[in-house]
Amino acid sequence: MSICILGIESSCDDTSAAVICDGVLRSNVIASQAVHEAYGGVVPELASRAHQQNIVPVVSEAIKRAGIGKEELNAIAFTRCPGLMGSLLVGTSFAKGLATALDIPMVDVNHLQAHVLAHFIQDPGTPYNPPKFPFLCLLVSGGNSQIIRVEAYNKMKVIGQTIDDAAGEAFDKCAKVMGLPYPGGPVIDRLAKEGNPRAFALHKPHIAGLDYSFSGLKTSFLYLLRDKIKEDPAFIENNKNDLCASLQATIVEILMDKVYKAVKETGIKEVAVGGGVSANSAVRGAFEQYAARYGWTIHLPKLSFTTDNAAMVAITGYYKYLDHDFCSLDKAPFARVEL
Repeated sequence: MSICILGIESSCDDTSAAVICDGVLRSNVIASQAVHEAYGGVVPELASRAHQQNIVPVVSEAIKRAGIGKEELNAIAFTRCPGLMGSLLVGTSFAKGLATALDIPMVDVNHLQAHVLAHFIQDPGTPYNPPKFPFLCLLVSGGNSQIIRVEAYNKMKVIGQTIDDAAGEAFDKCAKVMGLPYPGGPVIDRLAKEGNPRAFALHKPHIAGLDYSFSGLKTSFLYLLRDKIKEDPAFIENNKNDLCASLQATIVEILMDKVYKAVKETGIKEVAVGGGVSANSAVRGAFEQYAARYGWTIHLPKLSFTTDNAAMVAITGYYKYLDHDFCSLDKAPFARVEL
């Protein structure tokens, strides 16, 4: 008999539901919120309201596409942390109500752990080649930049992380000051392909160990714009592609320098990347270059699994279900939590 897990993701501005049966993806439905584009970032109150509107139809569609009835579900996995509190409350409350109605267990999921385990989703029609334990995972998103040593599905240790801004924040904040639309990361990636990555020299931090810092890079970028605009008010418009290329190249170099150091220190050459920024073409290209140069075995997630999605929540819930690691109804969500 199949083990079918419904996953619910509502940590930020995407409402998503997915069904995984015996580790194989049966459906993955995502409703994005365009309302935030006008504000240049996610507005928490608007996000939680949109989740309330979207969660019922999204879950219903996920179950329908999976080709099962809700009575065939064995458990409901939901993102409990980290994320926007209002958004998490919507997903958590819905999961509690549905689990109670169906009399099935709940599985609480750490959103960051789910990004790592996205590599273990068996997606029909896509080659299945998950990382072998132990492996290193660079987790890069709008709110997190971490290097994680993964010993097992349920045993992970952060060995390096940002001490201030994350890589995704650097992309989005620098895009905003250039007048680019939100989210800025994909726009910078597109424009950078037409620019010169060596056009402008930007600050690269010198942080001990495997930790990251991106606040200094962001500040140096702002100072560069300020000084150049004094000389030429049209500087940004005339140099947009080169600015994006230089910024992206510097961020990727900062990321890869630490990953390379982590590989040398641990001796682990099985290396994965996850999170929203792992969709960036320069990040993916850098991983391929380092793999060819240093003999790494790399794992790049399918693009649909890089952003927030319920498939990664469902696969995490599947492995926790096998371990009988369930969540009681009295558990509350957390906005911030360590991996």
